[in-house]
Amino acid sequence: MRRRLLPLLALLGAWAAGIALLRRTAGGRRERVDLYFEDGSMQSLSDGAPEAARLLPLARAALTAARGG
Repeated sequence: MRRRLLPLLALLGAWAAGIALLRRTAGGRRERVDLYFEDGSMQSLSDGAPEAARLLPLARAALTAARGG
């Protein structure tokens, strides 16, 4: 019984890892701004949103400065 179960579990694990990898790479790299508020709520603005158009350049500049570039 165990000899049959082990390859099946390995196959399922490889399948899950492949799906996770595809979702990560096929989705592309999307930029977004996450705004965290004092009350604990969060608003995520993705690239293409009018509000994000103003904030993304500021976020890029802040990240560049923080990385020493």
